[in-house]
Amino acid sequence: MLYNIPPIIITLIFGGIAGWLASLIAGGGGGVIRNVIIGLVGALVGNFLFGRIGLFSETPLLSSLLSAVIGAVVVIVVVRFLS
Repeated sequence: MLYNIPPIIITLIFGGIAGWLASLIAGGGGGVIRNVIIGLVGALVGNFLFGRIGLFSETPLLSSLLSAVIGAVVVIVVVRFLS
C-alpha cells in the first residue's frame, strides 16, 4: 500500500509525472531528472498561483496534479522566454 512508501519517493514520482505532462503540453524534451525538477518547481508555482486565485478542487490529488502541471508549463514557457 501507499502507507509504506516514503513521502519523498511519492513526491519525486508525482513531480516526474507533472513535469512529463508539462513537457508534452509545452513541448520540449528532457530526461527523467529534468521532468522531476520541472514538476517540483511547477508544483510550487502552481500552488502559489492557485492559492492566489482561490481555485482548488474537492479532490486534493487531482487539484495538486493539475496545479503542478499548470505551474510546470508556466515555468517552461518563462524559461524559454528568458533564454
